[in-house]
Amino acid sequence: MKISEKKILVTGADGFIGSHLTEELVRQGADVRAFVFYNSFNSWGWLDHSPEEIRKNIDVFAGDIRDPHGVKKAVKDCDIVFHLAALIGIPYSYHSPDTYVDTNVKGTLNIVQAARELGIEKVIHTSTSEVYGTARFVPITEDHPLQGQSPYAASKIGADQIAMSFYTSFETPVTIIRPFNTYGPRQSARAVIPTVITQIADGKRTIKLGSIHPTRDFSYIRDIVRGFIAVAESDRSVGEDSKAHL
Repeated sequence: MKISEKKILVTGADGFIGSHLTEELVRQGADVRAFVFYNSFNSWGWLDHSPEEIRKNIDVFAGDIRDPHGVKKAVKDCDIVFHLAALIGIPYSYHSPDTYVDTNVKGTLNIVQAARELGIEKVIHTSTSEVYGTARFVPITEDHPLQGQSPYAASKIGADQIAMSFYTSFETPVTIIRPFNTYGPRQSARAVIPTVITQIADGKRTIKLGSIHPTRDFSYIRDIVRGFIAVAESDRSVGEDSKAHL
């Protein structure tokens, strides 16, 4: 399929990856509906900073991924759903795990249920490298065991399994994509690369890195977006777990 010919819903469009994906879909000629988290400030998150020519070509839907009625309304008339809406902070999940179950697991259930009922062509569900936990072998492959080492990771494993269960039970066209260590503009300042850059910009002579034993491959945001679109356009991705480890 060609993205440029489709009506596309992006949930979590106000976030780091979601805003970049939304902008690129518009540039490629897609008809894009951006699902953003409703707030009293009338803010579209990172999309507030998008170029005017991008923003005027986005159909913004302000809602809550936890509400099945709003989700179904957002999904209606779309061909493809990129599902990125989620709570992502690991530390917060330790003291408020219930909100992660509601948003990540129930929110995903709302998406795939609506997709099934409305006959959506494809759902690309966004997972995370955190579902693998501490690596038992490297490089990590899609066959690596899933390990919920935080409530956040457990909620994403649950979301993945809900999404895939709709493929195996109802043949809902679901694909799971797992971005690895995405970096670039709009990334949280808590992440390792922004933390190092901030220390350098502040004139620090000694850079604090934390543990230097783990190894990581970092993926630039534009490459991750290309991966999302390639998965959506592929005829072979349905029912698969795809690592966006580019």
